[in-house]
Amino acid sequence: MTMTDRSKTTISRRSLLKGAAGAASLAAGSGTLLSAPYVHAADAKVLRYLGTAVNEGDEISKKCLADTGIKIEYITATTDDVTKRVITQPNSFDVLDTEYFSLKKLVPSGNIFPLDAKKIKEFDNITPVFTKGELPNGKKIGGQGTAPWKVLYLDGPNSKTFSATPTEYITLIPTVYNADTLGIRPDLIKRPISSWAELLNPEFKGKASILNIPSIGIMDAAMVVEATGQYKYADKGNMTKAEIDLTMKVLTEAKKAGQFRAFWKDFNESVNLMASGETVIQSMWSPAVTKVRSMGIPCIFQPLKEGYRSWASGFCVSKAVAGGPKLDWAYEFVNWYLSGWAGAYLNRQGYYSAVLSTAKANMTADEWGYWMEGKPAASDIKAPDGTLLEKAGAVRDGGSYEDRMGAVACWNAVMDENDYMVRKWNEFIAA
Repeated sequence: MTMTDRSKTTISRRSLLKGAAGAASLAAGSGTLLSAPYVHAADAKVLRYLGTAVNEGDEISKKCLADTGIKIEYITATTDDVTKRVITQPNSFDVLDTEYFSLKKLVPSGNIFPLDAKKIKEFDNITPVFTKGELPNGKKIGGQGTAPWKVLYLDGPNSKTFSATPTEYITLIPTVYNADTLGIRPDLIKRPISSWAELLNPEFKGKASILNIPSIGIMDAAMVVEATGQYKYADKGNMTKAEIDLTMKVLTEAKKAGQFRAFWKDFNESVNLMASGETVIQSMWSPAVTKVRSMGIPCIFQPLKEGYRSWASGFCVSKAVAGGPKLDWAYEFVNWYLSGWAGAYLNRQGYYSAVLSTAKANMTADEWGYWMEGKPAASDIKAPDGTLLEKAGAVRDGGSYEDRMGAVACWNAVMDENDYMVRKWNEFIAA
């Protein structure tokens, strides 16, 4: 989304229903998810892909190899570790998959190489969510935090400065994004939930959870603070020190009162908490909700009246590949990624592809209607691996793409006072 400690251990929040073998491969981190028979080593075009597993998956890497001959070697790490690696070891990866909010840390390092928009075949078809801050229908969406259109462009090919106007030099070629909210267990709560304020409702004492990723957790907390009427932020994604203190005070008081069952950091942990009933309301990600549902357990990615907290990811490359053959392979890989198959795969996990037209061409009319248009499913809805997710007649939580993305209130962010915020957050967790 970073965003994030999104794939610290076994599987990522975007790597839905992979199975134990795939999960073990991801946990290994630096190894490829492919086995030798796919391609002879002497003929291989290999790209080392560093990321938080936002867009990773066995099926994606296999399909890429079959279509392009490019062998992807995943290097999976937490968001903080990805950032550290980019800054300290730029020669250790080729392609970088990261969130837009991380760019305020990465661009000043000079260690990432922007891609040229003119070499991206589908760039002009990328949704205006990234380029203009609006939906395809022209509706403006919330821009608090590090919204992607604020950091999409650089002044030049070697610039460390963001451009406020479009250029051909792109920080991250957009790939995937979503609008996040709270996950709930409707069978255990047994009443309607409509506000972020419910996360701190004493009714759920010891049954609530918030994610332990500072740049995201504090945004969820800010949504709660505003929902309870305690404070209205000028920009939840760029708090002053006083606002950070206020937000952490609210969380600390709730923690002392026993409100939280846990502070989770990875996909599996969030799934286990909700599936076991240890929590009934918590920060959650869309595929984690879908995973719980696939286990036959009721779980809802609950739309809330205050709106969604959003995130977005994309690709760039290490400065170390500039001018070499791997740069050509990287362009080939990114163009393949936006050509539709991967976008459809990710849409079926509950996310949104940056190029809607090519994803649509790789989905059935019923799939598109369910995932994107808010229509009841005409037939059973399957996960990318064929597992049953929803039975015919189901409607996606939050409705259509326009309904969900149109209700975005803020984006994951790196604040001006980020170091202070992280220190206060860590003190809160450790207390």
